[in-house]
Amino acid sequence: MNTNIPYNFSSPLYNKALDIFAISRNISNYMMDDLNALCIHGKEDSNIYFTGDIVQQSVSLAPGILKAEHQVFSEDKHRYAASVRNLTNLLDKNCDRLERCNSNGKEFIKVLRIELKKFKKLQRNWLLTL
Repeated sequence: MNTNIPYNFSSPLYNKALDIFAISRNISNYMMDDLNALCIHGKEDSNIYFTGDIVQQSVSLAPGILKAEHQVFSEDKHRYAASVRNLTNLLDKNCDRLERCNSNGKEFIKVLRIELKKFKKLQRNWLLTL
């Protein structure tokens, strides 16, 4: 594996991954306040875990893109690209779950979905270039 990743690496897909991370982190922080309260029976809202999941999955997008870009062999590139595709699908599923929760921040999920849609379009083109 090539460990010499340039600090000035820039691609539209990588930049969009960074945007998705920033958006998901802000959404998580906003929604955590609403979902942090205990329910009627003294149990926590299980949807609070999905806010952490979107942050964890979005933080892994950019490194996956970098790893795929800097691999020598095509099989390795496609393995990391598949990982990025799986993370994108998981993000989409967690957006579904968060849209169904009882929070004032669920309208901000639409912003993340728009960015994910743009990311998927860039991702399709990126996969063709690997």
